[in-house]
Amino acid sequence: MTSASDTAILHTIASYEAGIATLRSAAAGLTHAQLNTRIGPGTWSIQEIIAHILDSDLIATHRMRRIAAEDLPLLVSYDENLFIAKLPSDKIDLATALDLFDANRRFTEQWLRTLTPDAFAREGIHTQRGKVTLKDLLEIYTKHVDHHQSFVQGKRAAMGVR
Repeated sequence: MTSASDTAILHTIASYEAGIATLRSAAAGLTHAQLNTRIGPGTWSIQEIIAHILDSDLIATHRMRRIAAEDLPLLVSYDENLFIAKLPSDKIDLATALDLFDANRRFTEQWLRTLTPDAFAREGIHTQRGKVTLKDLLEIYTKHVDHHQSFVQGKRAAMGVR
């Protein structure tokens, strides 16, 4: 019998995988110039947001796999602003970035489904957050795309693009 907790985890995994379509919609119909427009000082462009989401997702997958496989692993934080400042996202091939995001999300979704329910209670030590469980990270990164999608919609509206 499947418990409510198990059902909730399966629902979260499905929502995590659904982030693929959400991220693709962020870039849909935009030119290279529009993708790389910063609406205001100190803001990120849509392409920078996409690069950030890809970076964080790749890091998240590594963290989740370490929690699932290792006993209380140390999960080192990173400076997302330095990634944007020093790794020029306007030079990346957006299609490749989106394809990598898709492949990583699908890969992660598949292996998460192979885990037993108790694996989601396993913990790691994040250098900024402290103890986090696999379930915590899954929930954080499930919401991450939607969090940034609201900024993308604002940027698209400011450029007069729906």
